[in-house]
Amino acid sequence: MSNDRNDIPEIPVKEISEILDVVSTKVPKLISDLMKTLYSEETGRQMGKAVGALYKEIVDAGLPKEDALEMAKDYMNTLKNFSPEKIINK
Repeated sequence: MSNDRNDIPEIPVKEISEILDVVSTKVPKLISDLMKTLYSEETGRQMGKAVGALYKEIVDAGLPKEDALEMAKDYMNTLKNFSPEKIINK
């Protein structure tokens, strides 16, 4: 879009306003729903099962328990790095 004044593009103010209205309505709910999903009791239970299963597999494979524990901790920290705080603050 341009006007007659030196071909300066027109800013689609109405469209931008409509987009911002939609974003301001939908994004907070999306973030809230995501936080509830990531920090639910069920998510914590699944994370615990995953870390426990990894530890068990490592020990069953013959590695020392101390090494298995360290690897399980590293795995859990990796999962924690996907938390919203870490992603948003990057």
